[in-house]
Amino acid sequence: MRTLPRLLLGLLVLGLGACQSWPATSGGARSGAPERLQRIIDAGELRVGLTGDQPPLNMRNERGETVGFEVDIVKALASSMGLQLQLVEKPFADLLPALERGDVDLVISGVSITPERNVRVAFAGPYFVSGKSILSKSSEIANARTIAALDQPGRIYAALSGSTSEAFVKALLPHGQLVPVPDYDTGVKQVMSGTADGLVADYPVCLLTVLRYPNAGLAAIATPLTIEPLGIALPPDSPLLVNLVENYLATLEYTGVLSQLKAYWFSDGPWVSELP
Repeated sequence: MRTLPRLLLGLLVLGLGACQSWPATSGGARSGAPERLQRIIDAGELRVGLTGDQPPLNMRNERGETVGFEVDIVKALASSMGLQLQLVEKPFADLLPALERGDVDLVISGVSITPERNVRVAFAGPYFVSGKSILSKSSEIANARTIAALDQPGRIYAALSGSTSEAFVKALLPHGQLVPVPDYDTGVKQVMSGTADGLVADYPVCLLTVLRYPNAGLAAIATPLTIEPLGIALPPDSPLLVNLVENYLATLEYTGVLSQLKAYWFSDGPWVSELP
């Protein structure tokens, strides 16, 4: 299963990489103050912000390598541009501020496209449509079918700081207690230890955590509670970079590469056993 996505990604890299030989015109980005995309190309490096802690989107395996669905996407993007890829890991709440400061060139880390975020940064995508779920050891929570059944006094819900999951708890579960966490591992540990009744997170994160710890008594709400498109966050002042990434994602979709990557990373594949 892993061979086909790699082969398709390689073909995509060859196809998009051929575009790099097109000569710059005198009226292009080089004629004045360099556009951000040109500065990235001149630097020879694409700096990508992510948490490194959101399986199966991005995470570290037992060899310390950062892998995942989103990592495969940006690896091929950097290769197609003829650039070195630098993965810059930061807590989720620090990712968009890092993009706004210019510390990274783009962010891909399970970032939902919301109006509040879109007034700060541009988005390409979506490359995946997710939704909220809750990871818990409680069958009552895992089998809940309404928000009212979840919004009970005394319940403690962990959620990634600065995320739409945190906003979900604040808005829809006001009778519960919100515990912001810096990363998913912290939230999962709180659920397993019983210090939190549930971890509110994107459905793939909850599902793969259940697969990762089959003997921990974990379960997740099977039907996502929301619909959230995930996008690549980009600088709002770089229309050329946004255009390039949009076209790149469209090519991934058209060639079937995106579907192949989803089939691999969002199933109980061999990569699960390679996590620490």
